[in-house]
Amino acid sequence: MRILIVDDSSTMRRIIGNVVQQLGVAKEDFDEAEDGVVAWKLFQEKNDYDVVLTDWNMPNMNGLELVKHIRTADKSIPIVMITTEGGKGEVITALKAGVNNYIVKPFSAEVLKEKLDGLVKG
Repeated sequence: MRILIVDDSSTMRRIIGNVVQQLGVAKEDFDEAEDGVVAWKLFQEKNDYDVVLTDWNMPNMNGLELVKHIRTADKSIPIVMITTEGGKGEVITALKAGVNNYIVKPFSAEVLKEKLDGLVKG
């Protein structure tokens, strides 16, 4: 399973990376990006991700803009928004933009595992 982790916080990227490794994903099977611009570039260059895990609030290109870009190129890849934005309006906005699931920070490894298990088999 190839995963793209997008968050402007290096600490949060490390936490998410540790969780996906606990789930059996090898370190070489996930890439990290500090904002949507870097993530979009990686997505276009590699074009082999099985799932995208993205924050919402980031500089340069936020997670919502990234989701919209990805959806223009790929309608089927699972995208999970991981954010502090937990309001009902934000969740609805993200779902309308094309995210498959939504996790509010802080979250547990178990929550991320459940969301990923529901999206990706393999």
